[in-house]
Amino acid sequence: MTDVSDGVLHTLFRSDQGGHEQVVLCQDRATGLKAVIAIHSTALGPALGGTRFYPYASEEEAVADALNLARGMSYKNAMAGLDHGGGKAVIIGDPEQIKSEELLLAYGRFVASLGGRYVTACDVGTYVADMDVVARECRWTTGRSPENGGAGDSSVLTSYGVYQGMRAAAQHLWGDPSLRDRKVGVAGVGKVGHHLVEHLRAEGAEVVITDVREDAVRRILDRHPRGVSAVADTEALIRTEGLDVYAPCALGGALNDDSVPVLTAKVVCGAANNQLAHPGVEKDLADRGILYAPDYVVNAGGVIQVADELHGFDFDRCKAKASKIFDTTLAIFARAKEDGIPPAAAADRIAEQRMAEARPAR
Repeated sequence: MTDVSDGVLHTLFRSDQGGHEQVVLCQDRATGLKAVIAIHSTALGPALGGTRFYPYASEEEAVADALNLARGMSYKNAMAGLDHGGGKAVIIGDPEQIKSEELLLAYGRFVASLGGRYVTACDVGTYVADMDVVARECRWTTGRSPENGGAGDSSVLTSYGVYQGMRAAAQHLWGDPSLRDRKVGVAGVGKVGHHLVEHLRAEGAEVVITDVREDAVRRILDRHPRGVSAVADTEALIRTEGLDVYAPCALGGALNDDSVPVLTAKVVCGAANNQLAHPGVEKDLADRGILYAPDYVVNAGGVIQVADELHGFDFDRCKAKASKIFDTTLAIFARAKEDGIPPAAAADRIAEQRMAEARPAR
């Protein structure tokens, strides 16, 4: 067995980052499907989490990502007050090259084979139309189109929840939840980020954006000729003078040993999953006086939305639940101050307590 495989198995069975209940490796040679479904916990109910379609450098990297993402979903769902555990799936490959109806149907059959232990939804590389296809083979599919009994694009409420978390951070740090005249840097203005920009501009915030896709940046600048500017890349964004809030809204690992020392913002609050590159980064942020709103708390609006699909979707009901992210984030900051720990650790403690209290009853 290779050292890399040993590392994956160590994560799964023996490390603090593990504790997963089940990991399923899926392959359908006819369609080219290779996927990993990771179920971290069903203590609170069926595992719920999206399907990421991504060209991983190796199968081992894909498994590791699925494990990390599934664990994060357990904490996210617990903090969102949902009766769901955490799970995540990844499909290995470039969706632009290999995604097909047949592949998605094959994937749906694998999810269905779990009998409801895992409920899937959209993530990076998958969209509402894809979930409509998956749902043809699997009834445990959310994130579908309204025409097919779903709620549609979950990025709408994801961005709204991040906005509420940002307002809570402003309240905690500056004594006022308003973001008017605050300078907010948004890294990644795709599915979620462009909605977040709309919320910020509506309140009168000054916004600085960046994205690897020039067309995504241009769309924002064309829509907001005033109050929004762009910089070349994330490296430039995190060094922007006078930045009040940094919102990582692309892939994970944005907060690391290189970025934290040069970050000018006093608040980090964004939509990306797994923003902390490794354990200890949360302390580095606290030592620099930077307030971190835990990612899985503030970006829970999307999972609140897709979970509601299972009960007959109601947008107003979901938005009301997502609004509570403001209070939840404030409670985490208060717990962190009381316990003398970073907010990320405080959020973990609260989530772990809820999961632990649920286990004896199941």
